[in-house]
Order: sequence, then C-alpha cells, then structure tokens
Amino acid sequence: MKPAYLFKAGWRVFFLAAGIWAMISVAVWTLWLAGLGGSGTGAGVAPQLWHAHEMIFGYATAAMGGFFLTAVPNWTGAKAAPERFVMLVAGLWLAGRLAVALAGLLPPVLVAAIDLSFLPVLAAKVLTQLMARPKPQNMMFLLLITMVWSANLLVHLEWLGLAGTEWLGLRGGLLAIAAMIAALGGRVTPAFTRNALIRAGREDRLPVSRPWLDLPGTALPILTALVVLAGAPDAIGGILAIAAGLVAAARLSGWRPLALPGQPIVWALHLGYAMLALGLVVWGLAQLGWGSETGALHILGIGAIGGMTLAVMSRASLGHSGRALVAPRAVAIAYGLIPLAVALRWAGSAFAASFYLPGVIGSGLLWCAAFALYLGALWPIFFELRRNEAEVAA
Repeated sequence: MKPAYLFKAGWRVFFLAAGIWAMISVAVWTLWLAGLGGSGTGAGVAPQLWHAHEMIFGYATAAMGGFFLTAVPNWTGAKAAPERFVMLVAGLWLAGRLAVALAGLLPPVLVAAIDLSFLPVLAAKVLTQLMARPKPQNMMFLLLITMVWSANLLVHLEWLGLAGTEWLGLRGGLLAIAAMIAALGGRVTPAFTRNALIRAGREDRLPVSRPWLDLPGTALPILTALVVLAGAPDAIGGILAIAAGLVAAARLSGWRPLALPGQPIVWALHLGYAMLALGLVVWGLAQLGWGSETGALHILGIGAIGGMTLAVMSRASLGHSGRALVAPRAVAIAYGLIPLAVALRWAGSAFAASFYLPGVIGSGLLWCAAFALYLGALWPIFFELRRNEAEVAA
C-alpha cells in the first residue's frame, strides 16, 4: 500500500473519507447519548445538531465528491481531475469538518467560510467536465449540488445569528441528497441489474424502465426538496413526498428487485432505492400529521442515503480497482446491517420514550459496524494501483 496513490482518483480518497467519517460522526453522537461523551461534542452547537449536520454535509458530501469526480469523466469523456485538484478538494472537505468541530473556538463567519467552500469548488470542476458533452440529465446535478450547498448556508445563517433557518437547512439538505439518490439510483439500479442478468445468461426478463415514470421519479423528489428549502407549508412538501415515494416504488417494481438474491452488490442497490420510496412516503405522512418526522427522516438518512451510498461506493471501488464486481462477505453483511439500523432508529422515535435510547444507540452501533466492515474489507484498495496498472508497473 502506498499513501501517494490515495489521490490518484476522487473515488479513492472520498470513499475512504466517507467511510471513516460515517463511523466518527455516529460514534461521537452515540457515545454522548450513552453518557460517555461529556457535556457535548466541542462543536459549539448542540450534539444532536452537530451529528445531523455532519451526516448530511460531511458524510454525504464526501460520497458525492467521490462519485462525481469518478462518474462525470465517464459520462462525458472529459479528462479526470488531476491529483493536485483531488488533494485540494479533499483538503477543503476536511477543513470543513475541522472548522465545524472547533466552532466553539472559532468566529462563526470563519467556520461558515471554510465549511461552505468545498461544494462550489467541486461544482466548478463538475461543470467544466460536463461542458465536454452537455446533456440536461447530467447538468441537472449542478442544481442538486447547489441545493445542498444552499441548505448548508441556511444552517450557517442561524449559527451566525442572522436567521432562524437551522432546521430548515438540515431538513432541506437531507431531502436534496435524497433527491440526488432518486436521480442517480434511477439510473444505476436498473442498468447494473440488467448487466448482471445478462452476465448470468438470464435475458428473458430484464428490468423495465417506464418513461412515463422516469421523469416524475426524478422531478418529484427535487421539487419536494425545493419547496422545503423555500419554507413552503408542511402539507405541500408532504403531498409531494408521498407522490414521489409512490412513483419510486412503482419504478422499482419494474427493475426485477428479487431477480438476483445471490448477488448482494446488486440487491443492495434495490434495497437502498426501496428505502427511498418508503422514507418519502413516511415523511410525507408525518408532514400531514401521521407518524414521527424524525423517524421518517432517519429512514431516508440511514436507509436511502446510507444504504445507496454504501452500495455505490463499494461497487465503484471494486470496479475501478480492477476487481470482480462481487461484494466481499464483510461488505455483504454491511449491506444487511443498514435496514436493521433503520428499524431500530425508527422504533426509537415511534414507540414509547423508554425505547428511545436503546433504539438510537443500537442503531448507531449497527451503522458503525456496517462501515467498519466496509473499511476493513476495502481499505487496501484505496491505496493500491488498479490491478492492470500494477501489472504494467511491475
């Protein structure tokens, strides 16, 4: 293993950073809940808000960075980002995490400036690469990145004492990333399932994408996030979210979700997308007064965003390192731990108050275990040359 290889591609450093930060940000929160973390996180904000902020704008944006720096050159044929740029944006992302962690010691305006710097630099690189072959379905992701950045800005505006928009930003940021999962998952899930079925010689019943569902399947989650960020009444966002969830479920039904039970690297994508459909419906119902909004947001956060990013990061890491697209046993187990973490976290919010701590702590432990398995299985990949490159170098 050579640390210098870590910055040769965006997926290496960001998928590693995402896995590490997934564990750290949840472990700190879980330890605090268990009474082992002192009076707070040192972040200058309430521990539960630090945890929420870092899962949305720390973990999820790291996964985004790795994905876009890897996928966009493949979409457009543009040159991949050079090592020095990968080092720059990775440094900006890390600086944001440190600034928020030390927010109690730093001027709020400095914390905001540092934490808000990562996504604009990433978006600028994505824009230059997309312009090599501009297509509306790809340019749309710049809107989504802007929405996530705007949500983080709303959080910082309250931390600066300028507006009461912290919760609006956290909720809107999570929903914007869920919309990104809807757009990306709607592409990769049927495509990767089709490829796997063809490789298995099962071409009789391939996944079916229905054009009349594809547009609303992408547009409705984006619209839901937009109306939330705009501060629209809860009922409007709730109705849109329910519609988005039902469309997502209808799309998934045509993608043969049960066709390859022996291939975790495929069914994990379906599971993540199913969590997206469920989470949107449950959150929409909560906005209309039925059920726990916190529980619903964690279905989206843990199940849809966590589950889909874990599936995509592990698949991309294997594929781009020249390895077979077969999930190691540890990673397959990690896929299965995510829905268990969802169930416990939802139960912690939905049932009696006496189950809150056991549910949340149990969920946190399962989440940390899942990402420990992911990191343990794939750690060497992030520091090694692609296999055919290593053969040439030898």
